[in-house]
Amino acid sequence: MLFNSIDFAIFLPLVFILYWFVTNRSLTLQNLFILSASYLFYAWWDYRFLALIALSTLVDFIVANQLNKQKTQTKRKGLLLVSLIFNLGMLAFFKYFNFFIESWVEAWQVFDINMQTSSLKIILPVGISFYTFQTLSYTIDVYRKKIEPTNSFIQFAAFVSFFPQLVAGPIERASQLLPQFSKKRVFNYDFALSGFYLIIWGLFKKVVVADNCAFFVNQIFDGAVGHSSMELFLGAILFGFQIYGDFSGYSDIAIGVARLFGFSLMTNFSFPYFSRDIAEFWRRWHISLSTWFRDYLYIPLGGSRGNTVFRVRNVFIVFLVSGFGHRTN
Repeated sequence: MLFNSIDFAIFLPLVFILYWFVTNRSLTLQNLFILSASYLFYAWWDYRFLALIALSTLVDFIVANQLNKQKTQTKRKGLLLVSLIFNLGMLAFFKYFNFFIESWVEAWQVFDINMQTSSLKIILPVGISFYTFQTLSYTIDVYRKKIEPTNSFIQFAAFVSFFPQLVAGPIERASQLLPQFSKKRVFNYDFALSGFYLIIWGLFKKVVVADNCAFFVNQIFDGAVGHSSMELFLGAILFGFQIYGDFSGYSDIAIGVARLFGFSLMTNFSFPYFSRDIAEFWRRWHISLSTWFRDYLYIPLGGSRGNTVFRVRNVFIVFLVSGFGHRTN
């Protein structure tokens, strides 16, 4: 279900009314309703992949609670390894199975050998990168003893599958979003109104800016040979507006929708095209993802400590992994 679809325009008001006027007397009921609405939202695309998000939720819920009980470091590392292998293995399988099979076949074709191996044509589940990174950050933070694991499976499952940010981010930390599921939400008119304005602004970015830029970008680059250098340059500029309108527009809608239900999500884009340099640009672009790689990959690798070779190595690894993470089928 897309934010800019008729389906979502019907889905959102219905969920909003039921959330505030039917389930508002019980926190557990509200969380269960959010969980159900989120699973319905995800199932609208393909119900078969609900098993994946449910399994990922269950694995990390159990691992985190076991991490809190174990005292020996060896056992705690083993539990964390279970979470890492399961989540990253699932992500790698769905993102790269077809890619490696097809690459294997094409490699043999160089030697005029036609392999009959067929790809299973694995479909990439929508949002798998976002909820995988989100659940991984939870188990890693519990392992580091930065947060305590929750004992409520409903709260954790609602946190993982929260529909406003499930398929396009921002990637929320458990320390920031999970506690919001354990507190009673009271409707705040001004907060909800600010969310409504964000939704309108996000739709403007997506529908008016990004989609219209995409029309011209596709025309220019589908036949790039027949266009002048000035037209190609214009296409590149419009493409910049297109991807910004797409990503930041969806993030604004997600943040706005969350506010309608009394939740606060982090800012994901902060005027990146006004940055002074590339470093500042990456700090302002998809903030939730860049800070995730910083906190869970770059700093553990050593960050900016050490000599130039190690610093360059760490940056290279982060960009390499980020590239793998962004690839789609």
